[in-house]
Amino acid sequence: MLGILSFIAFTVVVAVIAYTSTRKTNEKTSDGYFLGGRSLTAGVIAGSLLLTNLSTEQIVGLNGAAYSEGILVMAWETFAAIAMILTAIYLLPKYLKSGLTTIPQFLEDRFDTTTKTLTSVLFLTGYVVVLLPTILYSGSLAISGMFNIPEVFNISKNAALWLCIWAIGIIGAIYAVFGGLKAVAVSDSINAIGLLLGGLLIPIFGLVVIGEGNLINGVQTLQASIPEKFNALGNKTASVPFATIFTGMMLVQIFYWGTNQQIIQRALGAKNLKEGQKGLLLGAFIKILGPIIVVLPGMIAFYMHSKGMLNVNSADESYGELVKNVLPKEFIGFFAAVLFGAILSSFNSVLNSSVTLFGVDIYKTHINKNATEKTIVKYGKLFGVTLAFFAMLIAPFLASLESIFAYLQRINGIYSIPILTIIFVGLLTKKVPAIAAKIGLLSGSFLYVISEFFVRPYLVNKALHNIQTAKNVTPEDIKIITAQAYPHFLHIMAVLFLLNILIMLAIGKLYPQKEAYKQAFTNNVDITPWKYTKLIGLIICIIVIVIYIYFS
Repeated sequence: MLGILSFIAFTVVVAVIAYTSTRKTNEKTSDGYFLGGRSLTAGVIAGSLLLTNLSTEQIVGLNGAAYSEGILVMAWETFAAIAMILTAIYLLPKYLKSGLTTIPQFLEDRFDTTTKTLTSVLFLTGYVVVLLPTILYSGSLAISGMFNIPEVFNISKNAALWLCIWAIGIIGAIYAVFGGLKAVAVSDSINAIGLLLGGLLIPIFGLVVIGEGNLINGVQTLQASIPEKFNALGNKTASVPFATIFTGMMLVQIFYWGTNQQIIQRALGAKNLKEGQKGLLLGAFIKILGPIIVVLPGMIAFYMHSKGMLNVNSADESYGELVKNVLPKEFIGFFAAVLFGAILSSFNSVLNSSVTLFGVDIYKTHINKNATEKTIVKYGKLFGVTLAFFAMLIAPFLASLESIFAYLQRINGIYSIPILTIIFVGLLTKKVPAIAAKIGLLSGSFLYVISEFFVRPYLVNKALHNIQTAKNVTPEDIKIITAQAYPHFLHIMAVLFLLNILIMLAIGKLYPQKEAYKQAFTNNVDITPWKYTKLIGLIICIIVIVIYIYFS
């Protein structure tokens, strides 16, 4: 009961502070509602970036991957820092110079309106089919496990899942749809502090349990007992082979932190370029510490399960079981509230970005060109409610997945690489025409779907069929054969990225635009850069390299 009361109290306090902070923001305008009045400072941007990213699909999913594979999955966290640095130095100045509200707006300026619309539709499809349901499902899994919802309400696990999904979805929709970006960003900043503190407590208490009361002994025991889990390079069957770091991994990271609307919208709402750059760099530095929260607990859970100290039925359940077993009862309510805040953060951040994309890029452009600012916001909100409803319907059906995180990263390639390609070409060339961008979007999505959902299954099934009659085939043999049957999906992303670029450049050579693109300066915010951006960025890159060398 104490846990539930502390959970409710913390959640209400965050909501009140978020509401109070938005009272002076005019949310009847596009800038006010979608970008928080372009008033966000470095701390708010960093906190919101981290909470938008660090939700249960990361915490539950990545710890589940670490439970299975070990520290090598930290690549998803550590290399995010490098992508954030690139965004701060190169991309954000260009975005703020154009006064963008959405990334597709840049594509309209650079190419044409149809390109903008196609990109917005791709974003929205990915959000409603993949991202929003994944956040709801993983969040429900964690909350249901922490509070033993099936036992408390005497219902089945499946019913508990549906209950939590709809509770999170409804509350998240209220935050995002009726609060706007500033409410989302402020609540994120508060929850970010709680999540960092609470997230660090889980591995600390876990190591203390392993070390029989001594934290240092716990670290030494873990390293000595499962040394194979501390190899950052992995083996042939790893979900993140080392070579992918230099191919698709960096492309995924640059897309996510530099061009993905749900993330970059926080930086687009910066008070000025200095605050935006400082916010991104602060987030990058904290991101280096991410593996302590989203990787180490999974490894601790693996060790405890192997010693009979923990009962884990599946990898994605490992984090919830660890929290329930090592965190003192008086902390559970607070941590659940913080985790609930992280779930809401990711959900309402994606939802707010979806509302922004629909209102600015679709409603205003194609449905009602003469719409007032107030009307755009109104219909954007209605769209957000509809999107949330469909996401809540889809989420329970993800229960059959083997790995939440693997599913999320693989499916994201359908829209991430095509969008990154046309933004990349749009920024670095001046005369590649709009038709090239449209072909790049469609061919990128089509080729990825064919590769990952038709060619890969066919070749993998063929390879496995050839060994069915062989004797003494181990599960590890099957993993190796599966991995060798077709290139890793991150390598495929890199190949398609280069192929799409070549297609676009070839079209640009044959049918160049008559007039070269010239970026306009809107003067919406001051774009004077922070003088220490490159120095701090270099220091963070060196730290990332040192971490990898240490665990190699």
